[in-house]
Amino acid sequence: MTGGPLLASTLDLLAFSPPGWGATLLVALSKSIMIAIGAFALGLLIGVGGAYGKLYGSPVTRDLLGIYTTVVRAVPELVLILILYFAFTSSLNNLLLAWGFERVQISGFVAGIVVLGVVQGAYATEVLRGAILSVPSGQIEAARAMGMPPLMLAWRVTFPQMLAAAIPGLANLWLIATKDTALLAVVGYAELTLVTRQAASTTKAFFTFFMAAGVLYLVISILSTILFAKAEAWARRGQVRPGSG
Repeated sequence: MTGGPLLASTLDLLAFSPPGWGATLLVALSKSIMIAIGAFALGLLIGVGGAYGKLYGSPVTRDLLGIYTTVVRAVPELVLILILYFAFTSSLNNLLLAWGFERVQISGFVAGIVVLGVVQGAYATEVLRGAILSVPSGQIEAARAMGMPPLMLAWRVTFPQMLAAAIPGLANLWLIATKDTALLAVVGYAELTLVTRQAASTTKAFFTFFMAAGVLYLVISILSTILFAKAEAWARRGQVRPGSG
């Protein structure tokens, strides 16, 4: 097939109207992005609690959080997703049955957010713990000496100063979250990777559709990198950079 017909065939396959798959791919992409946003937000919430628990919690709390972060970081994410995806839905239904309620069908969207959020939370715990430790201890001690309550101390002293140190690590976690949504294809959720595979299998145009999916993930990564770079520049405003004289 020469260049002109090949290009026309590719555009037909990626067209937004049937029999093209363009609209279907974009819908699947939007599902992947929504799951990534939900998982990243849940992971951030777990990470804040986990970081403070590891730094200021009781010995039991620190031990439990240590087991959580160690297990999640040690076990392959695909295995964790399979365990959590099926264990979460099964445990909830068992609990409902034990309390006399009927079994419920859990949305793959919600289960995906919870599963990826738990995985993200372990990594976010360590990222934020390191960022909190980067805050000069003298400033925290000075705030405590002035009688500042813990929540106000965190909001006015710790968070603003840890942000610049945390953003590069959080940016990596966000990119990992966008790519980890592809792992949900193994449990049958129709995100971008699964829909791409279905389109490629149906049309036999494997190169076209997997390249299209790769380009979409690349665009997300580039846009995310730009946004996080701007956020880091904002967080570092007023700081003197090394070597800037």
